[in-house]
Amino acid sequence: MATIIYTHTDEAPLLATYSFLPIISAYAKTAGVEVETRDISLAGRILAQFPERLTDEQRVDDALAELGRLATTPEANIVKLPNVSASISQLKAAIKELQGQGYDLPDYPDSPQTDEDKDVRARYDKVKGSAVNPVLREGNSDRRAPASVKNYAKAHPHSMGEWSSDSRTSVATMGQEDFRSNEQSVVIEGEDTLSVVHVGSDGTETVLKDGLQVLAGEVVDSTFMSAAALDEFLEAQVARAQADGVLFSAHLKATMMKVSDPIIFGHVVRAYFADVFRQHGEEIAAAGLSANDGLGSIYAGLERLENGAEIRAAFDAALESGPDLAMVDSDKGITNLHVPSDVIIDASMPAMIRTSGHMWNARGEEQDTLAVIPDSSYAGIYQAVIDDCRANGAFDPATMGSVPNVGLMAKAAEEYGSHDKTFEIPAAGTVEVRTSSGDVLTSHQVEAGDIWRACQTKDEPIRDWVKLAVGRARATGAPAVFWLDEGRAHDANLIAKVKEYLTEHDTEGLTIEIMAPTEACAYSLERIRKGEDTISVTGNVLRDYNTDLFPILELGTSAKMLSIVPLMNGGGLFETGAGGSAPKHVQQLVKENYLRWDSLGEFFALAASFEHLAAYDDNARAKILSDTLDRATETFLNEDRSPGRRLGTIDNRGSHFYLALYWAEELAKQTDDADLATAFGSLASTLRESEQTIVEELNAVQGQPADIGGYFRPDPARAEAVMRPSQTFNDALATLG
Repeated sequence: MATIIYTHTDEAPLLATYSFLPIISAYAKTAGVEVETRDISLAGRILAQFPERLTDEQRVDDALAELGRLATTPEANIVKLPNVSASISQLKAAIKELQGQGYDLPDYPDSPQTDEDKDVRARYDKVKGSAVNPVLREGNSDRRAPASVKNYAKAHPHSMGEWSSDSRTSVATMGQEDFRSNEQSVVIEGEDTLSVVHVGSDGTETVLKDGLQVLAGEVVDSTFMSAAALDEFLEAQVARAQADGVLFSAHLKATMMKVSDPIIFGHVVRAYFADVFRQHGEEIAAAGLSANDGLGSIYAGLERLENGAEIRAAFDAALESGPDLAMVDSDKGITNLHVPSDVIIDASMPAMIRTSGHMWNARGEEQDTLAVIPDSSYAGIYQAVIDDCRANGAFDPATMGSVPNVGLMAKAAEEYGSHDKTFEIPAAGTVEVRTSSGDVLTSHQVEAGDIWRACQTKDEPIRDWVKLAVGRARATGAPAVFWLDEGRAHDANLIAKVKEYLTEHDTEGLTIEIMAPTEACAYSLERIRKGEDTISVTGNVLRDYNTDLFPILELGTSAKMLSIVPLMNGGGLFETGAGGSAPKHVQQLVKENYLRWDSLGEFFALAASFEHLAAYDDNARAKILSDTLDRATETFLNEDRSPGRRLGTIDNRGSHFYLALYWAEELAKQTDDADLATAFGSLASTLRESEQTIVEELNAVQGQPADIGGYFRPDPARAEAVMRPSQTFNDALATLG
């Protein structure tokens, strides 16, 4: 029997799976397709690291490693939902919950001293941050808005805040002594094993990383951000925000850049509260509290200190006297600096741009903002959008074009967040990347506290990336623009390869350009204002940024994107959008049994999965399931069956019912398989006749707390009971068996 792997992940997508998966499984079986699950949630990944500490009943397989192997095979067909890219605070919270559920897990060692502590830390480090995607992504990314979603957005344009020509919102970035300006890049001539070595000022050598396997043609980069330059820059931006009367906000990605960005975040916290740390910094550090973990963590820790109230008062005074600080939740007093994972650049910057260039202040009011993005690698694209909006006003979703993306990411390409190659430098000296024979490939003079990092990009994914870009340009007729800057070391090497590999394809009649990111962004903005489409062909980080930036402007959300990863060995990975995992939705469900998560991304990914399986397995019924699901999804959008925003309207569970109804009706109407039409005709009639009863049963549970037995690892029985409250609907689905 053909198989689709559907991933169990985290938070809202996981809860939605308890409702949607029974529908998928029931429909798929009619085509001889088995839908299996694999647990790659944060909790599941943690448990997989410590099998020797768990009972037989508690042990879980390392599903991520299994899927990583599967992704290299032609038969791979994986539907991958969003998962938590855990910050340290999230990781610790998950560990605490699992310990409370009876799992014998060790605490996360912040400062490992013993070999045992170092082993525990190493295991947990495999789990934190963006640990999942690099394992599964054995192909490059094809992300775009499906025609049905784009048409719906044009017919029902979402709200956009007005822009003023005198807006004071802007982006602040370093431009020197940062990752972009210090980057060095080399192309490896032959297969080798590299090492990263710190040479102290006294000549002492310390190996930071060894056994780094590289292949011929691979691009290897290294760079660093100066801590002193960062502090000087941040101090200036705090003063600038106060002088200009705008909000101060920091925009990082502490989840993906899991070593570098929490450190940078800590620098931001210390810069804003400079006087507090000058006066109380030693006491704060002695208490085991770190600015890297955010203001919220420090506040919680101050409660344990004898003079905690005094230090808290100093923080409050600094907030009162300093520049207005952007807020994550004004009502609860949660600032932009409370939690490093709260403000993620690829979501926070588009949201700010969509809201007139404003963020929220402590009074719950919108205000112009100084968006502080320390590294200048891609900060310019956001300034380009701000400049465009200041000059031309807000975009019009009813008329604007689209910017789909072809992203380089296969085999962990450009994984700048890789924690195993990112270091906070302990002492002044030089960091060198060396070949196995001792030759120095790159070298940087560093000071204590500087952040040094390296990354790799293999040649085969670059070649595949170019092929995918040409294919999308050919299929759509839209220009394809490689967002590469010849003035940046890494990009210069990629430009040479792109130019070489373009000659392997027929590009006659196609428009294929290479532009620096800021220029490419301005070019794309000019075209989308005319209603024209432009394919952005980008590296890994810009793939993340662009597949939030443009969809949020075009569609109001990035969760409605079709995200396909054609795996290089022939399989398929189908991602369900770029909308994150919505922790606030889980909080609402627990509080009032209402889940606002929109599963539209799952619908698109599933249709693409069935289509891929049909071609691979020559399964005609799988193709019917795919085609009818596409049509059902279009009806779903036109009938506005996405979850509402208030109690009494349908939530995620109700939206799944309507998708099942429309899908059954489309299957009943299709003429290619009479037996299938008959089976689903009966189900469609039952669902249509029972529509009012089912909706009432689904809505009746709203307004009361819901017990799911855990946040990071819900109890399956309780979660299923919460997410499948309509017995009428459940009984109707069972008739397909």
